[in-house]
Amino acid sequence: SAHEPENVTCGDVLTIYAEEYAPSVAAPERIGYAMDALLPFWADLKLTHVKGETCRRYGILRARAPATIRRELGTLQAAMNYAHREGYVTAAPLVTLPEAPEGKERWLTRNEAAKLVWAAYRGQKTPYLARFILIAIYTGTRKDAILRMSFEPNTLGGWFDLDNGIMFRRGSEERVTNKRRTPAPIPRQLKAHLTRWQRLGSKWAVDYQGGRVGDIKRSFNKARQEAGMPEVTPHTLKHTAITWALQNGATVWDCAGYFATSVETIQKVYGHHATDFMQSALGAVERKRS
Repeated sequence: SAHEPENVTCGDVLTIYAEEYAPSVAAPERIGYAMDALLPFWADLKLTHVKGETCRRYGILRARAPATIRRELGTLQAAMNYAHREGYVTAAPLVTLPEAPEGKERWLTRNEAAKLVWAAYRGQKTPYLARFILIAIYTGTRKDAILRMSFEPNTLGGWFDLDNGIMFRRGSEERVTNKRRTPAPIPRQLKAHLTRWQRLGSKWAVDYQGGRVGDIKRSFNKARQEAGMPEVTPHTLKHTAITWALQNGATVWDCAGYFATSVETIQKVYGHHATDFMQSALGAVERKRS
C-alpha cells in the first residue's frame, strides 16, 4: 500500500513532521536547521533506504562534528517515528548514529579565567563581555539565557532579583524547554558585581550603552585569541562553573539543581571532578574483610 516504507520518502515524513509537529515545540528553529541539512541528501530516498550504510554516507558528506550528525539524524528518526505514530507509514526504520563524543573536558583554571576576563576588560569597547564571562563562570548559565537577563522581570528572558539574592533564568512569557533554567541563589561575589552594574544605570546584565547585547561572537573571539586560548568557547564557561563547584566539594545532586543540568550529564561529563568520586567504591574495596 501507499503507506509501506518502500513507498514513502524521507522528504515526505520530514515535511509532515515540520508542518504538524514543529509548531508545537518550544524551539521550532532547531527542527528547521536539521531539515535544511537533511533534505538535500534524504529528500528523495525511500524510508527503506535508511540503514547503517546510508547514515554513514550522510555523515561523510555532511563533514560535520559527530554531535551535529547525531542531532540531525535524531530529527530524521523523530520524523519517521511521528509519521508511524500518526498512521502515515506502517513502520519506522532505525537510523544509525555515529559514536557519541566523549564529554567535552575543557575547563578554565582560576588563572585562565582571570586572564580571559582581563582580555575582555582591556578591549575597552567590550566591557560588556567581561560581564558576560563573570556571570557564566559564577552561575554556569547558558549563553543565550545570560544575554536575555535583566535587573527587572521582563518577558524576553530571566532576571536578577538583587533584593532577594535570586536569579530567575527564565522570563515570565518564555516556554519551558528541555534546556532547564531553574531559579537559583546568586553567589556573593557575583552579587557585588551585579549591584555595581545596576547602580551604573544598566537595565540589562550584559549591557552596552543602555541597550541589550544580542551577540558576543566577535568580541568573545577577540578576547580568547588575546588571552591565548583559541579553543575556549562560551560553553567552556559553563563547564568551568560546574567543574569548580565539584572540586570545591559540591555534590553531584546539588550541582544538577543549581546549574539546571541533569544528574546523568553531570555524572557522565564531570563526575571525576567530584571530591568523593569513586570514594565509596574505593573504601569498599580497601576495607579489610573481618
